[in-house]
Amino acid sequence: MATLTLTGLLKRVAGEFPNRRAVSVSGKLDLTHARLHEIIERAASRLVASGIKPGDVVALTFPNTVEFVIMFLAVIRARATAAPLNAAYTTEEFEFYLSDSESKLLLTAQEGNSSAQAAASKLKIPHATATLSGADSELNLSPSPTESDDPNLISQLINDPSDMALFLHTSGTTSRPKGVPLTQLNLASSVNNIKSVYKLTESDSTVIVLPLFHVHGLLAGLLSSLAAGASVALPSAGRFSASTFWKDMDKYNATWYTAVPTIHQIILDRHFSNPESVYPKLRFIRSCSASLAPAILARLEEAFNTPVLEAYAMTEATHLMCSNPLPEDGPHKAGSVGKPVGQEMAILNENGVIQDANVSGEVCLRGPNVTKGYKHNPEANKVAFQFGWFHTGDLGYFDSDGYLHLVGRIKELINRGGEKISPVEVDAVLLSHPDIAQAVAFGVPDDKYGEEINCAIIPRDGTDIDEEEVLRFCKKNLAAFKVPKKVFLTDSLPETASGKIQRRIVSEHFLAQISTASVPKFGA
Repeated sequence: MATLTLTGLLKRVAGEFPNRRAVSVSGKLDLTHARLHEIIERAASRLVASGIKPGDVVALTFPNTVEFVIMFLAVIRARATAAPLNAAYTTEEFEFYLSDSESKLLLTAQEGNSSAQAAASKLKIPHATATLSGADSELNLSPSPTESDDPNLISQLINDPSDMALFLHTSGTTSRPKGVPLTQLNLASSVNNIKSVYKLTESDSTVIVLPLFHVHGLLAGLLSSLAAGASVALPSAGRFSASTFWKDMDKYNATWYTAVPTIHQIILDRHFSNPESVYPKLRFIRSCSASLAPAILARLEEAFNTPVLEAYAMTEATHLMCSNPLPEDGPHKAGSVGKPVGQEMAILNENGVIQDANVSGEVCLRGPNVTKGYKHNPEANKVAFQFGWFHTGDLGYFDSDGYLHLVGRIKELINRGGEKISPVEVDAVLLSHPDIAQAVAFGVPDDKYGEEINCAIIPRDGTDIDEEEVLRFCKKNLAAFKVPKKVFLTDSLPETASGKIQRRIVSEHFLAQISTASVPKFGA
């Protein structure tokens, strides 16, 4: 039973590798697996003493700090549900998320979060702060529980695979965000899948790059490492910094890291403009959460002399669905997200019929890592769980070797006069140009064709590429109907908090710059 819960896996690791480093805050403190387990148990007993009951939702909004790691795991240990939230949300956004999750408590760092606190106050949700002053200190929860936080309170609570452990929201690319409840079993299954495909062991070490309120950083970076007996380091500033990244990687003997393509690009740009004197020898670099252009993958591999493994994941699958394998387990293919890991996956047509190799359809899956359904959203569940499969909304195909290739989101395919264009394909061509640092293609409304293709690019530093050169390059490398009609040159692209570039948002952003009253707001 213990292996079917995340808390069971972590308890076992604390027994097997008690003295190995679990979590470090760069330059500040180190916690072993045994010490981390102790602090979590004490923090969980304090939550119970303060009135948190099994099934209660506790919202957490922190930077990437050790207090977040402890309180997240303490909430789950208390059989409550952790709901991590982005600290940058506005008061209105916090109000929506706190209300939608039905949170019973808001936890923040000692300095608090005025927007979150204002929303919690309006909703009459109590607020507490968590502070750990040193590795040998107890975690301070303020206000302190009025009842005695007797450690026996927590020892009587047994975690169950069906416990609702994590509550997240989808990105809301096409509608308002949907609530995704995930169980202890979902978490344990996903963590075991990630550990197995990347062969994570107690010898591994990573630096957390991505925000821990997002499923990628939380599951792939933090929880899988801890469940393998491996170690993680948190940047001292509580967030990713390109200037300290490699110093931390070197200091903590990192063997791998995982990031989104935009962060890989930042790391690459810094490498070319301000290289380190020495780089650690990594087993692999992992990329996920958005499509990685083959040209960027090649540059990363060349720059850091290690395989770059692209993966495919989503919140509803508790992160990982597919990954390219380590070199000893098979080839990794640029442009592919690899093979399914620990779950069944099929390509279905609109009638639910499984498609043959090299035939595109919707990517569908089922397995113990997949959510049972969206919260209070029967309409979304009806659409998402047809024919006995979870429907991802992504289009793709399996090649003859069983590797999945994604074509794009069903709703993002550009329909230009009946010709369906994958923006992912256009992105890849744009990014293969040596003077283009970032690029995104997107559809815009068009009177003649229904939709037309545009793109936005960020030129590489020190280059003077213009629209004419971009179009010339596209005409040489793309069929005529796939060549963008307009090119926006920019120095930034709108991103989500987790570093994803959403085409709908990019499209709206650049359409707003065109002063044509007849052009509707795309995607509204």
